[in-house]
Amino acid sequence: MRAEIITTGTELLLGEILNTNVQYLSRRLNSMGFDVLYHTTVGDNPERMQAVLEKAMERADIIITSGGLGPTRGDITKEMVMRVCHTESYLDLDTWGRIDAYFTKKGVDRPANNDKQAYVPLGAEILQNDVGTAPGLWLEYQGKLFILLPGPPSELVDVCEKQLWPRLLRRFADHGVILSRTLHLRGLGESLAAEKLDALIVAQSNPTIALYARYGEILLRLTAKAADEAQAKAMLDVCEQQVRQYVDEYIYGVDDATLAACLGQELLKQGKTIAFAESCSGGLASSLVTDVPGSSEYLLGSVVTYTNMAKNKLINVQQDTLNRYGAVSRESACEMAVGVRRLLGSDLGVSITGNAGPGASEGKPVGLVYIAVATEDVVYCQEHRFASTRTENKLRIALAAISMAIDKLKEEKKNKEA
Repeated sequence: MRAEIITTGTELLLGEILNTNVQYLSRRLNSMGFDVLYHTTVGDNPERMQAVLEKAMERADIIITSGGLGPTRGDITKEMVMRVCHTESYLDLDTWGRIDAYFTKKGVDRPANNDKQAYVPLGAEILQNDVGTAPGLWLEYQGKLFILLPGPPSELVDVCEKQLWPRLLRRFADHGVILSRTLHLRGLGESLAAEKLDALIVAQSNPTIALYARYGEILLRLTAKAADEAQAKAMLDVCEQQVRQYVDEYIYGVDDATLAACLGQELLKQGKTIAFAESCSGGLASSLVTDVPGSSEYLLGSVVTYTNMAKNKLINVQQDTLNRYGAVSRESACEMAVGVRRLLGSDLGVSITGNAGPGASEGKPVGLVYIAVATEDVVYCQEHRFASTRTENKLRIALAAISMAIDKLKEEKKNKEA
């Protein structure tokens, strides 16, 4: 079944808010076997919205809208769907009662314009919204299925999880499923990954293999289409084993795995602890590590030494080192890693210092970064060059530091076992 997702709202076109609804809907629809072929975003304009809906009817079987079901004059999605489906609306008393109860529970009077949300197209089924006032709607017209969903993400997810997904699976029980599995790779570039997997990618049919780079790692998305979930999983298992024959040493996780979680697993496995001293990354590496539940078992602490004074006073980077080499230097990075390890008594000390941009600092180019890892016996240091925006550089830098910590943990363990 071909699906098109239409999100409405001028604020989306202006880039004022992030369109997370499209991401959520696409992932869930694809996982259930629906082919999402088009994403369209349209502003709150009747003529343009009507044109978008009519175009969607030409190329999709299921048209899902998000937004435009509110109480204001600018909320016109329902009215435009009724126009293209040549139907009228009626006041649904049950929906009206739910809206009234919603405001009563909040202890406020129901605004009169919210009555608009209780008007439902003739022939439509109501998808109850338990966290807001705008119900979702299910309307079939001339072989096409229109699904109207509220715009606020919390409301949309509530309607989908409780109402829409079960109904869709019942309605289209025999159309099969699509399942995807994502393998996360580190330690190799996109070109090398493509070269190693070229034979598999050329020969792919079902499952398919898609390769793309993201923030310093490589993602391999395996996608299988089958009659049922069990068959799709079996196909993905076979495909994954084929992929691992070529790149197994680079795979660090599957699906929702993160580098921070991988670091945590390695620290727990070895019974070791870690601490961070961050400058240009501003504490982002530590934040990513603490996103993992249970990270307090191995992360002893973090120091954001953004200025030279902080580097000197907090983690004992020598003033002479800062004067001679600057904060953005291999020498300062090494002293930072040693200093934070000693300060917090961790097994590993990880430091980050550099210039995230957008302007040069200390005469050092934008994107020049030094990352160091200090153990009991050795201090390792790597030089990196990043060439993106300041925000993206910070994320890439933080992930590079976490990845380096994983490498050095494994290296140290291997050396001791040799």
